[in-house]
Parts: sequence; structure tokens; C-alpha cells
Amino acid sequence: MKLNALMDNFGARKDTKRVGRGMASGYGKTSGRGNKGQKSRAGSRKQATFQGGQMPILRRFPKFGFNNPFHKEYATINLGDIEKFIASGKIDAKKDITMESLMAAKIINREMSGLKILAKGEIKSAINVIADKWSKNAEAAIVKAGGTIKNK
Repeated sequence: MKLNALMDNFGARKDTKRVGRGMASGYGKTSGRGNKGQKSRAGSRKQATFQGGQMPILRRFPKFGFNNPFHKEYATINLGDIEKFIASGKIDAKKDITMESLMAAKIINREMSGLKILAKGEIKSAINVIADKWSKNAEAAIVKAGGTIKNK
């Protein structure tokens, strides 16, 4: 094999269009831009959103509100629901209840910023919960039932 015998992969690399190189090239004189007008000039194109001079739709609509990029979304679960899942066998009361254990039991379908425990319903089992947030009433109910609640 010789260097002069090497070929590209049948057009894998395409030569760039060379405009303004004479009439015989097919891109001479006006260089494929037609005659006169805004599109024939250098550096001047209409924006994709240009609407013929009327007020564009993006400027007609009012803008308000704010989306916080640091917003945290917590997965919430009530004590009554935890008791119901323990009774049905989805959660083991002897093990720690965490975001990961709830996801493994398919109670929470996706990982969120954290886990929050709320006090709606009753808890009879002594459970150990590891969560990010909880209500005062939920903490009191868990401790009363003989369980513990810890921060993650």
C-alpha cells in the first residue's frame, strides 16, 4: 500500500462548496444567492421568529412568575399509609424506613430531594424512620408508638 493509493470511504468526506470562483463552477457571479435583496447581502438574515414586522407572539404575551432552579420536591407519606403498608406486608416494621426502602417496595416511584413524614392517620407499630423532614405531630405519634425518627 502506498500513500498515493489511499482513498476515502467513497465520499465520506465531502469537499466544501467554493463560491465565487468563476462561472464554470456553477457558483460564480452571484454565488448562488440570486439577485439583490436582503438574502443576497452578507451578514443579514431575518430571524426565525420574524413575523413580517408585526409584534411577535413572544412579545405579545405577558411574562410573569419565577421558576426556582434550587427548588426541592419532597416525597410525602402519612403515618396511616405506613401502617397500611406494614399490615399488607410491603414494608417490614423491624427495618429502617427510608426513601430507598420505600422505592424498593414501589411505594415511591422516583427519587426526590428527600422524604417527609406527615401525621395523618394512626401508627400502632414501633418503627424506625430515617427522613429529611417530619411534622411535630408525626414525631410525637412515632415516639408514642415506641419508634424513633432520625434525620438523614
